Amino acid sequence: MYRDSHGRTLEDYPRPSVAVDTAVLTVRETMEVLVVRGGSDDAAGWRLPGSFLHPGERLADAVLRSLREKAGVQGLSPAQLRVFDDPERDPRGWVLSVAHVDVVPAERLHELGDRAQLRDASAVGDLAFQHGAIVDAALAWLRDRYATAPDPAGLLHAPFRLRELHGLHEKVAGRALQRDTFRRVMLPMLESTGEVERGGVGKPAQLFRVRRAR
Repeated sequence: MYRDSHGRTLEDYPRPSVAVDTAVLTVRETMEVLVVRGGSDDAAGWRLPGSFLHPGERLADAVLRSLREKAGVQGLSPAQLRVFDDPERDPRGWVLSVAHVDVVPAERLHELGDRAQLRDASAVGDLAFQHGAIVDAALAWLRDRYATAPDPAGLLHAPFRLRELHGLHEKVAGRALQRDTFRRVMLPMLESTGEVERGGVGKPAQLFRVRRAR
């Protein structure tokens, strides 16, 4: 049996429980996040889909299990965001949360479970277990990505108009973005499809796709 320099085994040290919680983000009229409701015997209310880590279980497997069982969502690929380790974050005891994040088109979330819904991520309300802090961190992570690249999460279907891309980035940013500056930053990372969208009022709109790395 392993003992450290003080003669203690691992069992001699207090250990926190480990949970996984996932911020699944999407865009409709605003940035939205998937939240779930606890059972009838759970007074904690709305929170992100999550679960305690089971014995012998990998974090990634726990994330997928919690999304499937708590929200009725499958087929996602969440990435680790960061660890939330405030000892007071969970009234049930000392619980570390390994937070994850995924960003998907809204149509991937059209068949949610009975206890799941999408909410405006910037006004998500009072979530249990300090999950609002996880949502804030996920939004900051996503906004950093969208500040320097055109639709890195692939929320738009190509080909798209520059106006559509601009509107998407404004929804992610949660604020207006100066059109000329946006165009100057994003155009070098786009390529024209050589097509235009006809049928609207005024000059036909040029269609673009994200330029592939070479």
